[in-house]
Amino acid sequence: VQLQASGGGLVQAGGSLRLSCAASGVSFSRSAMGWFRQAPGKEREFVAGISASGGSTLYANSVKGRFTISRDNAKITVDLQMSSLEREDTAAYYCAARDVPHVTWRDRDVGQWGYWGQGTQVTVSS
Repeated sequence: VQLQASGGGLVQAGGSLRLSCAASGVSFSRSAMGWFRQAPGKEREFVAGISASGGSTLYANSVKGRFTISRDNAKITVDLQMSSLEREDTAAYYCAARDVPHVTWRDRDVGQWGYWGQGTQVTVSS
């Protein structure tokens, strides 16, 4: 399984970025996908998740209303559109996949996700 994240960069507070994750080697249409982030000195935390069909999404309270997760099962990609970025959003962002199609509040734990991509750095300046 390979998850390749891209789209990170440096952006001013209030700006937007779109992260993308390309997947291979996973049954993408049967896998829930997610985005996590990890800031220096902090634990990796859940950001957003999307069910295999795309019909169900889940967001951390800190990003709700500002971030949108989406997926394209034909292109085998999952995106994270980030708007109204804040300095607190600065972190390495990781794409994750799991072998089940659903995502619930209990699945915010990193241990619920079996596959991980490399991080892409997002830095928000004031």
